[in-house]
Amino acid sequence: MTSSDTRLLTHSLYFSYGNREILSDVSLSIRAGEMVAITGENGSGKSTLLELMAGTMTPDRGLVERSCPVALVVQRPAVPAELPLTAGDVVAMGTWRSKITRKQRHQHVSRALARVELTGFEARNFNELSGGQRQRVLVAQGLVQNTGVLLLDEPLASMDSTSRTLIHEILRSEVRRGLAVMLVTHDEDSTMLADRSVKLQHHRTSCPELQLATES
Repeated sequence: MTSSDTRLLTHSLYFSYGNREILSDVSLSIRAGEMVAITGENGSGKSTLLELMAGTMTPDRGLVERSCPVALVVQRPAVPAELPLTAGDVVAMGTWRSKITRKQRHQHVSRALARVELTGFEARNFNELSGGQRQRVLVAQGLVQNTGVLLLDEPLASMDSTSRTLIHEILRSEVRRGLAVMLVTHDEDSTMLADRSVKLQHHRTSCPELQLATES
């Protein structure tokens, strides 16, 4: 790490699906108390970048350095319709690595759902919630992990303006207390809210390449 407050750093990441190059020589960092927005066209590799940063995928080349645990909030979780997971179950997934009692887990889940204004939704079937409600449950899952870095993939998808404002306020509150937040977004308000934005640009060559251009 180049700085004591740097939470996550990538060095020259390369990643391909088969023969199709998705990310090429991508380097960036995020510090404690900073919110960074990742923007770019659909298919430009934004979600893949978050997965690599979280460690759920491995780069073909390059290095990811993490100074603390990382929480990843996905956009569309793989929850089969026939699997009767509740909103509380989905949030509780974020506590599975924690050595806590069942009572403590229930308390953490209840507090996280309360923060996203879904108190009383613990027993509701996750797949029966609206799209915006599901996204708020996933944000709660990220918050309950209490990590130093929070990565979010389109966290405001399907949300109305009231819910977007709520999530913005929550994320800024987390940043003020020192959390490093990075979110993939197409939402202009989220980009404006961030301390810094990074754009993935697709340069069409004989081998498609992605480069990072930092914007103020």
